[in-house]
Amino acid sequence: MKMNELFRWNELADQPHNVAPRKQRFRAHWKHARSYLELLRFNLPLLLPGLSLYRQIRRRMYRELFPLNQVTGVAVTPREAKKEEIFFYLKQLGVKNVLVRIPSWEKEKLSQYEEFVGQLHQRGYSILIALLQNRYDVLEPKGWQNFLKSVFEKFCSYTSYFEIGHAWNRTKWGLWTYREYLDLARPALDLAKRYKVELVGPAVIDFEFHLYPVVLKEIDFDIISSLLYVDRTGAPENAQWGWTLEKKLALLRAAIDLTPCLGRPCWITEFNWPLQGMEPYSPAPGRPCVSLEDQANFLVRYFVLAMASGLVQRIYWWQLAARGYGLVDPLVNPWEIRPSFVAFKTMQSFLEGTVFERREFHRRAWIFYFARGKQRLAVVWTKKGSLDWEFNWPIRQVFDRDGQALTYKGGAIKIEERPKYVIFEADSL
Repeated sequence: MKMNELFRWNELADQPHNVAPRKQRFRAHWKHARSYLELLRFNLPLLLPGLSLYRQIRRRMYRELFPLNQVTGVAVTPREAKKEEIFFYLKQLGVKNVLVRIPSWEKEKLSQYEEFVGQLHQRGYSILIALLQNRYDVLEPKGWQNFLKSVFEKFCSYTSYFEIGHAWNRTKWGLWTYREYLDLARPALDLAKRYKVELVGPAVIDFEFHLYPVVLKEIDFDIISSLLYVDRTGAPENAQWGWTLEKKLALLRAAIDLTPCLGRPCWITEFNWPLQGMEPYSPAPGRPCVSLEDQANFLVRYFVLAMASGLVQRIYWWQLAARGYGLVDPLVNPWEIRPSFVAFKTMQSFLEGTVFERREFHRRAWIFYFARGKQRLAVVWTKKGSLDWEFNWPIRQVFDRDGQALTYKGGAIKIEERPKYVIFEADSL
């Protein structure tokens, strides 16, 4: 078989295998070099306006009030005979936004997915359906179109949100050019109108924002999505070629606002950090893998940086239950809760329903202020090491990342890599 006719799913890591060696992939990229030149030609005139808009966005980041109402979410995968465990841990986590992937190559299982999604709907969750493609959907577009129609028809009574395609800028997901993605996404436009649902996309993975203008010029998504991983740089405050998470968020917003989708809501529909020592269950073995402790710290810090920016409306962690990177390990009995689960649950309990007020900028510390009615609190951390910090307001209590009350006898707070929640006296502000 030719390389572009192959697709093999890695059930351990919930992603496709790379189906060809690097040399063959390079030859295929060379064959499609024209599409890269088209991207260059399209984006060059946008470079200066985009950087100007980026600077404007950066100047107002973390300086505007932003309500945090159901911003957080988590992805779940239906597991045979394990649905009750999923529902139990979802309830414990406290989130109301859930993402469910439905692969095009599992058309025969749509009834099973429908049963699972229906139960989520009955429990009051807001559901996003992410539709996954492979190479055969490009080669046989009629099959993909029938899949879209079947999914919209079956699931439109449970949710209004459908993400079209997934991580298509990685060849292992079956697409070679942005034009192939456009061909997959276009049939969804008429179907969305027919079934009165909202389209989410373009589901670009990682830091490849040059793909947004050329796609959003053609596809009128209701909600713009990004699978914005930063795991290869370690901590979310670390830079990739000079771009930290917060800078990437501003650049993403600028890239969107240069298109006809100006002002549309933006969702991050996937991010995580894989865990050390979990091969072959890790989706990205090697450098991106972190300890359980770092995963929990980075999860909170990513969420707070993104939520408080005001630039993204919703953010999903991938995923609830997975041995290589999940909040719980489903391959032990009973399922094992990881520190990231506790950290997520604690963050949710402190920040859901608050209003982000402002950030206090410091060279070594990240300090964010939130309010819920008369209550004021701060979330604080450092990227590395510790720092003693004195607040200007009386402190009532301090909690660690996992919600444990810490002894506080007045004076400075020790800010560390592990986030803390500082609760101020209600009548002091």
